[in-house]
Amino acid sequence: MAAAVAGPGEEAAGPDPEPRGSIRRHLARLGALRPLPGSDREGESGRRTELHLLFDQLISENCGPGAPGPTGAPSPQDICALLVQACQLVHLNQEHLVNKVCQLIHHLLNRFQVVVDEKNLDFLLSYSISALKQCSSWTHTEILQALTALVYNNGPNCQKYLPDLLGKSGLLVQFSDLAQPDVELRRAAVHSMANLCLSVPGQPYLDESYRSLCFQTFLSVLQSSKTSDVDDITFCMLLQNALKGIQSLLNGGKMKLMQTDQLGSLLAVLKKCMFYGLPGLNVEMPAVLYPAPLPQYDGRSPVKPEQSELSTVKQTGTRRKKSKGKQKKGQLGEEVKEELESDVGGGAIHGMNIFQLHSGNAQSSPCLDPWNRTLDAAYMLAGKDHLSCYPSWKRISSSESEYSDAEGGIQSKMRSYQAKVRQGALACFLSTIKSIEKKVLYGYWSAFVPDTPGIGSPQSVSLMTIALKDPSPKTRACALQVLSTTLEGSKQFLSVAEDAHDHKRAFTPFSVTIASSIRELHRCLLLALVAESSSQTLTQIIKCLANLVSNAPYSRLKPGLLTRVWNQIKPYIRHKDVNVRVSSLTLLGAVVSAQAPSPEVQLLLQQPSSSGLSNSGTAAPRRVSSSEWWRKAPPSQGEPTDNWESSSSEPCWLIRLCISTVVQPREDSYSDSDTSFTASMVYEPSPVRLESLQVLALLVKGYFSVAQSYLLELGEVACKCMEETDPSIQLHGAKLLEELGTGIVQQHKSDSTIAVNEKVPVNLVVTFWTMMLNGPLPGALQNAQHPTLQTSACDALSSILPEAFGSLRDVMFVADTANAILNSLQDKSPNVRAKAAWSLGNLTDTLIVNMEMIGQSFQEEFSDLLLLKMLRSATEASKDKDKVKSNAVRALGNLLHFLQPYHIVKPRFSETIKESIQALISAVQSEATMKVRWNACYALGNVFKNPALPLGEAPWTAQAYSALTSVVKSCKNFKVRIKSAMALSIPSQRECYGTTEQFSQIWSALVIALQKSEDTEDFLEFKYSASLRTQICQALIHLLSLANSTDLPFIRKTIAENGDVIRSYVLQYMKSGVEEDEAGIHTNSHERDRLLKRAIEHICGIEELSAGKAKVVVAAYLEDILTNHINSTELTEA
Repeated sequence: MAAAVAGPGEEAAGPDPEPRGSIRRHLARLGALRPLPGSDREGESGRRTELHLLFDQLISENCGPGAPGPTGAPSPQDICALLVQACQLVHLNQEHLVNKVCQLIHHLLNRFQVVVDEKNLDFLLSYSISALKQCSSWTHTEILQALTALVYNNGPNCQKYLPDLLGKSGLLVQFSDLAQPDVELRRAAVHSMANLCLSVPGQPYLDESYRSLCFQTFLSVLQSSKTSDVDDITFCMLLQNALKGIQSLLNGGKMKLMQTDQLGSLLAVLKKCMFYGLPGLNVEMPAVLYPAPLPQYDGRSPVKPEQSELSTVKQTGTRRKKSKGKQKKGQLGEEVKEELESDVGGGAIHGMNIFQLHSGNAQSSPCLDPWNRTLDAAYMLAGKDHLSCYPSWKRISSSESEYSDAEGGIQSKMRSYQAKVRQGALACFLSTIKSIEKKVLYGYWSAFVPDTPGIGSPQSVSLMTIALKDPSPKTRACALQVLSTTLEGSKQFLSVAEDAHDHKRAFTPFSVTIASSIRELHRCLLLALVAESSSQTLTQIIKCLANLVSNAPYSRLKPGLLTRVWNQIKPYIRHKDVNVRVSSLTLLGAVVSAQAPSPEVQLLLQQPSSSGLSNSGTAAPRRVSSSEWWRKAPPSQGEPTDNWESSSSEPCWLIRLCISTVVQPREDSYSDSDTSFTASMVYEPSPVRLESLQVLALLVKGYFSVAQSYLLELGEVACKCMEETDPSIQLHGAKLLEELGTGIVQQHKSDSTIAVNEKVPVNLVVTFWTMMLNGPLPGALQNAQHPTLQTSACDALSSILPEAFGSLRDVMFVADTANAILNSLQDKSPNVRAKAAWSLGNLTDTLIVNMEMIGQSFQEEFSDLLLLKMLRSATEASKDKDKVKSNAVRALGNLLHFLQPYHIVKPRFSETIKESIQALISAVQSEATMKVRWNACYALGNVFKNPALPLGEAPWTAQAYSALTSVVKSCKNFKVRIKSAMALSIPSQRECYGTTEQFSQIWSALVIALQKSEDTEDFLEFKYSASLRTQICQALIHLLSLANSTDLPFIRKTIAENGDVIRSYVLQYMKSGVEEDEAGIHTNSHERDRLLKRAIEHICGIEELSAGKAKVVVAAYLEDILTNHINSTELTEA
């Protein structure tokens, strides 16, 4: 049960270089002692002396945990047993020994990182609590320190002692009270309370009453002010322990900050602690921060002294001139930095301005333990610091900064503890963010995120103040991590920002305020990027920029922000630290995916390859086989390209860079900070290659017109990646392939606005996919050890251009593709089966396209056995989970549409056809998701399009129509109703509708559906009601144009009963403008007039054959509707 128990402020000593045999001897001596009889006065005196000596020797031993053995550290079980033995030897009236044994408990548990087992914990806790109750107050601090070590990670095992510790008059409650004069005792009590709040996975947590009491205690501590008689370091440790306690409560998952005052109090103190001891700043906050749509405490406008609830900023120091460190050749010029500094204000970093904030009394806020692993992970991302190409923090900080002065050990230690308070506050804010909804968090946006200061107003303090001014790189990294987490998922909140047009109003709209904040974030982060020297903090800056870029609405902002980000990140792509390189690529990926395609980014991608780079160049080679000239020199101007269709004189340097990073050997001169990447490895470290592949995929997705010049080359990259052994590289290669296929398909869509000569030629597409099929793609589809790769390979197959199949079938491409997909349909992974079903649906879509384009010859050349296998597999998949079923039924509809008469008459097909159609009927009638039912209705419509199927005669006809008529009348989802109405209007012959009774049931169902087209309990469905009526009216008119004399009696009866309702809806349909129905067919008023006239002519011809004028009813009814519509149209036009 070994675990770390060192708390805030406790430094765990390293292992002693000397053998550990001495401490084991001391422990053995202690274990050999036995309690003396009560009457042995003389022996008791000697025993006290012996115990004092033995305890002192054990405490003074400077050794740490080690492997068990003759010279190793004792086991946790031995430690616990000996501590129990020590307590049994010391009576509570022996206060000096009690004090000493508590020091021993604290020392050994921390030194050997032991969590006490439940049995021994019971005795030791009972002993400690009794000692607190019975011993003098001078012993209490040491007893509490022992208690702190005992309860660490043991909260669930302390339940029966909680009333004594945390009850209304509990010991920890008393000792942690603000009235407690002994601050060291109060600190020890708060530390014990914080350790009790630590959650243990899988174990019960503190009851709500105890959680609330602890939270209020910690909050009160953080709200308190340091008095002059309190030691600075002790007060820092007190704050750290309180922050650790609140962070533990939040991370435990049970503490919900539901009340505005509670959260506001927390955030107010949180902000105060973020700046605790920061040189040059003294921050005071209001007691509570309240959410507001506009900045509330930014100090941008003057306030009267009595307005204590508002924050003002008073400058108490003078600004120093900007000091400029030397820059190496090839790095960002001074003019770039000066431009940035002018945006933020002169001396924003170089001169540590002193601000005084007055905002009322400070209150509390939660914070993380500065030793928390989350923070360490955030900071220690890439090992030790490396010198960056920009000035160090010591050079750019003010010479007056306390942190830069050569001072004594005590002051240096105090600064270190103050920095840990700031780190704890920031980490605690991180836990707070994760415990509340983002929409709640964004109410406090202006309190933590910078905004452009008003004219003549100083800059308000924010997270960026820490990122720019804190002398500790770890604290700067913490602030950036908090800001980055705040920006995650902020797209909806930031989407209101707008400053593309100058506003001329008496007030500043909220949209402009948010836009101003976004611009200020860009300025500050880019300034921090230029100034930062720590690789770990630099990584956090770039990650923060990536989150900002991913969520900002650039289309609503004045252009130029992305250009500045783009140009300033280029030098970091070749940074010596691997994590900086990875995050730089992540940022570039965010830029190329930011509301793509963006005209601004389009221009950036077409920039000369050397633009914004040092003389060493960072452009990648155009061909996979090229040498890494991009690392040595940019191409000479006008150098010809060897790509098949390069339309630009300048190749895309980003594509070149990423291709080279993925496939070219790395340079030997690289010295990555991450020791897991050896200098002798062939390629760049895997994270760099993966991020490069991700950038390529995003670039192809958003800017295919730029990437298409590299189609075959990118295909080679995808093949090479899929042939590697690293599953992640394989997966990203398959994803790149999918995006390339999707880009080609989008270009060749019928509604594409791209000129024919600018599209990828079909013969090149054939070459591309032939290369893929002859490469690693089939193997990826059959890789059962990597289901995710199978899924991605299925996605890639689904993106094949339909027009290419006519040529590809010469190499059996269709058959090989289909077989690969069918194998994946049998996979044990539901995700793989779902993707395979999606790919099968897309493949069968292409079968229909080729059938319509090429004709019967294509159908005849397609393998009967393969077609039968596809039908059976799709039928079986239609019984799978809904996410598989939805595409399986789509594939069934296409396959049944594809069948030819000679297929249908074959015995081995007939039974499979029946099962397939029955599967579609079941899917329509099922309680599955609406997507499944929608696709099933669509599939039945496809079945009805095949004249070779015996629709109207086969037994399944009645079942199919019954399922569709039931759905069109009563399905809750209007889009499913629309699709069922469309399917009912597809058969082109009266015989397809079966008997008169069957025809009458369909007619009746459509009339009922028309009457119920506005009946819905879901308001979201109401918007589809007009489309539903349009589709139903089209179906009714279609039925009228096919009806025979035996159908007319029922139609007359329906008109007699519901004629007025039908007339009103048909007139609405006739008057409506140009619409696109669910089948994608555009219909206008002239087309509708023609369809109605044709129905009238058909009905009139039938009725004229009937005896007597009384029989001419339906035609007259329809003519009346048409006349009414024509008169209304003429009146409107007049």
